[in-house]
Amino acid sequence: MEPIALPDYVQAHFDPASGQAQHRQLYAVIQKGIRDGALAAGTRLPPTRALAEALGIARNTIVHVYEQLALEGFVRAGVGRGTYVAPQAPRLAPAVARQRRAATLSGRGRQLLAGASASPQQWGAFVPGVPEVRLFPTAVWNRLQARAWRRPTPEQMSYATAGGDATLRQAIADYLKGTRGVDCAPGQVVVTSGTQQSLQLIAQLLADPGDAVWLEDPGYWGARSVFRNAGLKLVPIDVDEEGAAPTPKQLREPPRLMFVSPSHQYPVGALMSHGRRRQLLDYAAAQGVWMIEDDYDSEFRYDARPLPALQGLDAAGHTIYLGTFSKTLFPSLRIAYLVLPVELAEGFARALSELFREGQTLPQSVLASFIAEGHYASHIRRMRGVYSARRAALIGAIRRHFDEAELPILGGDAGLHLVLGLPPHVDDAAVVREALRAGIATRPLSMYSIREPAPRKGLVLGYGAVTEEEIVPAFARLAKVIRKALP
Repeated sequence: MEPIALPDYVQAHFDPASGQAQHRQLYAVIQKGIRDGALAAGTRLPPTRALAEALGIARNTIVHVYEQLALEGFVRAGVGRGTYVAPQAPRLAPAVARQRRAATLSGRGRQLLAGASASPQQWGAFVPGVPEVRLFPTAVWNRLQARAWRRPTPEQMSYATAGGDATLRQAIADYLKGTRGVDCAPGQVVVTSGTQQSLQLIAQLLADPGDAVWLEDPGYWGARSVFRNAGLKLVPIDVDEEGAAPTPKQLREPPRLMFVSPSHQYPVGALMSHGRRRQLLDYAAAQGVWMIEDDYDSEFRYDARPLPALQGLDAAGHTIYLGTFSKTLFPSLRIAYLVLPVELAEGFARALSELFREGQTLPQSVLASFIAEGHYASHIRRMRGVYSARRAALIGAIRRHFDEAELPILGGDAGLHLVLGLPPHVDDAAVVREALRAGIATRPLSMYSIREPAPRKGLVLGYGAVTEEEIVPAFARLAKVIRKALP
């Protein structure tokens, strides 16, 4: 049989000796020819048998390529009619395409990324907010996980409903009542995939664009990001030694939401006094304000017992309590929760399913067993000792290089971090950049402020993910960077 005259494009680009799978190479050659216009609409492709003989490959390979091209709409084929290049939609002019690429992000998207504060480094000295995951009891967790996977129910392997796994909601309610003084039933607990998701639900369900939200300043950047992207008006509230301290002018303009971290203010560590708690709760009740209590690491207090939650003092039911297992267990678990007033709980559970189609039901069941069988409380007791020793080691390392009058330490009696204050004229962001070059990861205190310029300067130093032995040499490197920035 005479060799068939293949289209020039295919002859020029197909190389059976290239080493690439023949069907993939032939498919790519013909598809590219069609998309580039080298094989125009209506061009008849050779019969499969003739093309196979011409290329020296199996006919089934050609059949497979033609079928795939037909499935994707590049060619049209019919028994007895041959295979033809199908008409293709006209392509955009290059200038139009370039313009479209330049405008990919929405204004809201650009605003979100412009204010993004999440760090690309999440481990080591002195990354804030990261626990010691190397001491997590993986053997216990694996045993509980294997048990859960032996006979999972269909419900556990489907989408989560009703606000999360029922056994976990019960375990959380029991734990909070016994350790944090939270007044709640399991039905008031809604399990989420993290504090950010909890805040997204609050912003969606309890506020409209333009509503005001009070945020501690400096304060948690994650809350600032969520509320700003929801179109809320951010009102910075100063923090003094007793916690969030709204001014008389601010008190005359009630917000829709108020976000506070009373048990260990993030990031400066202030402990909200009972008097301030009472004032803010009374104000919220009188003005119809929703109080959001972020209780992110209250389990780790070193000089005294953890204080009861603000929610337990709220007789009016205006407080929404946020909790997470990211600090007490490990961040990639991605399990957090809200404790809601009774009248909000069902709506939040439904909204969670509507917006996010939650899952993770089996891990939630494992966590429920981990809590109910006492492993959670045991792990916290152990880690409280570990973090206390690391905190002491970091404070000791700081004081070997700087005295209190030179650089004060803020919020060092709880949590997984402390703040090393810097003089107002020092560019703490520049210090952080220079420290990173020395292999030290920290965050500038100014990053946590809504106001510009930030009223306070400092370094947020996490000690959760660094051992006592590593702390001394690591801070010595950081001290050299700090000393260069001081007068």
